[in-house]
Amino acid sequence: MPSTDSLTRRSLLAGTLLPLCATDEALPPVRPITRGPRFHWFGYYDKLQFDPSSRYALGMEVEFEHRSPRADDEIRVGMIDVEDGDRWTEIGRSKAWCWQQGCMLQWLPGSKTGVIYNDREDGQFVSRVLNVKTGKSRRLPGAIYAVSPDGEWAVTPDFSRLADTRPGYGYAGVPDPNKDIAAPEKTGIWRMNLKTGKREMILSLAQVAAVPYREGKPNATRHWLNHLLFSTDGKRFLFLHRWSTAGKSGFSTRMFSARPDGTDLYVLDPHGQTSHFIWRDPRHVMAWAFHPSHGNKFYLYEDKTENVQVMAPEVMIVNGHNTYLPGNRWVLNDTYPDKNRMQHPYLYDTRTNRRAALGHFLSPPEYIGEWRCDNHPRFSPNGRLVTIDSPHGGNGRQIYLIDIKGIAG
Repeated sequence: MPSTDSLTRRSLLAGTLLPLCATDEALPPVRPITRGPRFHWFGYYDKLQFDPSSRYALGMEVEFEHRSPRADDEIRVGMIDVEDGDRWTEIGRSKAWCWQQGCMLQWLPGSKTGVIYNDREDGQFVSRVLNVKTGKSRRLPGAIYAVSPDGEWAVTPDFSRLADTRPGYGYAGVPDPNKDIAAPEKTGIWRMNLKTGKREMILSLAQVAAVPYREGKPNATRHWLNHLLFSTDGKRFLFLHRWSTAGKSGFSTRMFSARPDGTDLYVLDPHGQTSHFIWRDPRHVMAWAFHPSHGNKFYLYEDKTENVQVMAPEVMIVNGHNTYLPGNRWVLNDTYPDKNRMQHPYLYDTRTNRRAALGHFLSPPEYIGEWRCDNHPRFSPNGRLVTIDSPHGGNGRQIYLIDIKGIAG
């Protein structure tokens, strides 16, 4: 059993003292890879933060916290060399960003030098494809959200509408022309060819809202679409259809799958409470949701079928940002702040039905609502490293690296 002093030192690295009952808990090494006085984060959990070599991690840098971004707020886009003193190199700037998902900065799948991110130019949202080695950049005529596994296509929702319907996920600077229409026909989901820039709307909000509701048609005041993700083989993608209801707080949700051209729509979860999700393979999706069988839990859905299986109901007991490590044995996940404002990233072993803690990180009370700082754990392609965003170190949100070789290596 480790000594009290060694536990205290390890716990302080994680941002808090461990409870006495956890004195036998072995936590992996963790270190900050960004530092103040500026603030750094990456954003969402389902984007490629690392290059294929697992050496370079992407991040974003800003000079303020605890307020909504304005149209004139510009962030720096950078690359961190985790094998050379965590050296930060600025590679670009963006005026199209939000606290939860940044500017959709991500590596192009399979590319050693190519990244893509959103920006705003001439009164519209665009995206930029950048070669980090040469500095050469291409401008594409629309924003992106999810990139296909072959790096050829991207799909995106309406970020102007999201700015109004779900603060923290949309972008400032381009007003929503359909703001007063509950389910407009002129906005929805677009697909864009990343080589040619050809762009087309493949689904309208009106079309999605008109799909029959298993739970009864809602008295919706506004509909919107969010959280898009291609399947592992690129043959389908997921998205969430959400709507606010007159006289009720919050929103309701349906999870859809579709082909990349928007056809073959299927309501994968009709029960109204889908949250975070990830594709396990081309046919199966793990998501936190409500299902009549077990209530609010993680479930494994088989696409285009009624087959639903509860996952780890006694182990992964709260909502989190879930992904599969390479090989699909390990699930990387986290939690929202508990009653003590602690966040708990962890690995879940699907073979043994056990979880391994990656740390316990304090989220100060000012990190709430739109500008909260979720851990959003991401993994490196070699499956040996995890990064999180966290404000536990006392110098605002920063990016931390966790070495998981001793657990899943």
